[in-house]
Amino acid sequence: MTLTYAEKASKLYDASELPTNPAEVNSQTSLQSLNLNWSESQLSEKERTKHVHRLHPYLGKFIPQLVEVFLRKYFRKGHTVLDPFSGSGTTLVQAIELGINSVGYDVSAFNVLLSRVKTARYDLKVARKEIADILEKTKLSLRKNHRQPSFWESEAKPSVHSVDVNMDYLKRWFAPQALTELLTFLGLIRTEGYKYERLLKVILCRSARSARLTTHFDLDFPKEPQTTPYWCYKHSRECYPTTEAFKFIERYSFDSARRIERFAGIRQNARVLVRHSDSRKASFPKHDGVITSPPYVGLIDYHEQHAYAYALLGLHDKRLKEIGPAVNGSSQKASLQYKKDIAEVFRRAAASMTARGRIIVVANDRANLYEEIAREANLDVEGIVTRHVNRRTGRRSNQFFESIFVWRLK
Repeated sequence: MTLTYAEKASKLYDASELPTNPAEVNSQTSLQSLNLNWSESQLSEKERTKHVHRLHPYLGKFIPQLVEVFLRKYFRKGHTVLDPFSGSGTTLVQAIELGINSVGYDVSAFNVLLSRVKTARYDLKVARKEIADILEKTKLSLRKNHRQPSFWESEAKPSVHSVDVNMDYLKRWFAPQALTELLTFLGLIRTEGYKYERLLKVILCRSARSARLTTHFDLDFPKEPQTTPYWCYKHSRECYPTTEAFKFIERYSFDSARRIERFAGIRQNARVLVRHSDSRKASFPKHDGVITSPPYVGLIDYHEQHAYAYALLGLHDKRLKEIGPAVNGSSQKASLQYKKDIAEVFRRAAASMTARGRIIVVANDRANLYEEIAREANLDVEGIVTRHVNRRTGRRSNQFFESIFVWRLK
């Protein structure tokens, strides 16, 4: 039987019985000893979504402990790590924890907003004060203009400060009361001059995600608004569509405040830069290595999963600039273009990397594309570690294997 490239390379490594403790990894830890197959009991969801990592859900990100292992092995304080597909900012946040400088690039405006919010330094007293202030003003405004629209009412009035929102999308996906509450909060963000406006926008978007007219078990990519009662697989009972948003705004406001406070208590002094840019065209700054998880070919629409954020904030949608966009599928033609684009990014990354640097790529390479990508980027393979991913919740309870490719300059 012919083995795939990843299977051949992974046979070089005999993982130890016990999963690796990220905190114990250092430059002397061998790839052969790494066992990254953490079970749910060994690495709980609470740990995988610690502090600012759960400021907003994000489908398709890698876990922070995986990043920590390779940061500890290949980087040290004062080094700079590059993530050309920074997504929700996992690499950047973990680098800050360890005192490592970081630079992230992403073509998605919402991803850039989220990464900047996660990695920002906050005056915690000011942040708490602003969150309390906007919540109180939202309550007062809703009370002052109290007129609870019925669920079936077709019109929700946008505020004068919401002229650039996508009202067609919003009226389709939110009940009138929920939309009124979201737009009230948004109007205050835009008019009150808050120092941490970006943080408040992320709270708004996280609330909008939960307040959409969708089933409780399908928050990632709902296809149609849910306007009638339904059998809920998550709660094992009949549930009703959500008609309000303020309860989510209040809950996530307090949760976000706690998360930035926890991160403030452990973060170290490290520089971080987040750029809104297409990595295929970027001139990357000097760096000491890459840790990244590239987009999958034809699988996830990274703009569509946050469509509510683009509609509320008036963000510029660049989904056609994504590499391997879902709309193009995973045909042979799409895969060839994907390989070309990913290789171009890594060629650029390698050109600005120090000689002893490493490029660590986390990918579910079911199509066996990364052997050719490394070759096209003129990179040598130092090793591949295969990881069993078996922690999924809800209806996405499938398991799979992903590969961690370790490349170096030739």
